[in-house]
Amino acid sequence: MTSTHTRQDFQTDQDVRWCPGCGDYTILSSVQNFMAGLDIPRENIVFISGIGCASRFPYYMNTYGMHSIHGRAPAIASGVANSRPELSVWVVGGDGDMLSIGGNHLIHALRRNIDLNILLFNNQIYGLTKGQYSPTSETGKRTKSSPTGSIDYPFNPVSLALGAEATFVSRTIDMDRDHTMDILQQAHEHPGAAFVEIYQNCNVFNDKAFIELTDKDTRDSNQIRLEAGEKILFDGGTKGVAIEEGRAFVVDVEQYGLDIVHTHDPALEDPATAFALSRLSHGPHGPTPIGVFRKVIRPSYEEELQKQILDAQESGAGDMQALISSNGTWDVP
Repeated sequence: MTSTHTRQDFQTDQDVRWCPGCGDYTILSSVQNFMAGLDIPRENIVFISGIGCASRFPYYMNTYGMHSIHGRAPAIASGVANSRPELSVWVVGGDGDMLSIGGNHLIHALRRNIDLNILLFNNQIYGLTKGQYSPTSETGKRTKSSPTGSIDYPFNPVSLALGAEATFVSRTIDMDRDHTMDILQQAHEHPGAAFVEIYQNCNVFNDKAFIELTDKDTRDSNQIRLEAGEKILFDGGTKGVAIEEGRAFVVDVEQYGLDIVHTHDPALEDPATAFALSRLSHGPHGPTPIGVFRKVIRPSYEEELQKQILDAQESGAGDMQALISSNGTWDVP
């Protein structure tokens, strides 16, 4: 049986403990409101996190959940999803947790197309450990662990996910609740791995990192909203995005005309166009795309696994004891 919930049904008795003004509060509210609109029993929803500020999420969601170990949330969630494919499994972590020690687990969960909804909170800093540079911090970033400026080149999480052959790749912003809930809905409906990067402000250690995309005076000229089947226009329709020879670039519509502006199609099987769009910006500076970059349908890992299990059962194959006791040696001349 299913039931209709309210946001309060997904709130727990735990005090929400993030720094005042943290973007995580807004994301939590968006997720709880989104969950309330789903006709899914709470016992069929699981939130799994790693280590970091974002990883407190399972404490604040009145569902099943696990606060796991650093970087391993995608691996643990993969086990849950494969053993219980009827569950709605959500993975929550930050840019440090998922892209440093957890980077390997993330890319393999994506390439395998395991039916997970992966929410990566990107604040471009290590917040829980008090302000060290992270895998998405910009080159030259001065932090406690890079006092003269980071010499690392940062990840672009959307490009990384596309390179891992993720079938659903998207980006949203913490303060835009309507947009976030729309992305969550699309991720939930997608069969397979859904990757959602959420730009999340850390007002203590990296405040206003996304100000160009959120400030009312600059957001219209910098937010490029990707809508399936629509021309990619922004800044009141005066600017657009064109793609030629595998490269995306911004054009002035009055000067170059509307025909040159690309019509967005996230369902393209080849990820090259989505990748080109992801390279328009390397971080939240200047014109930056948000929305769904790629959404293609491919059999999920769970589907293929269940088929193999059924085939083995029907054929009588899959004798574990015979496999263990089989002769697995050979002679080397």
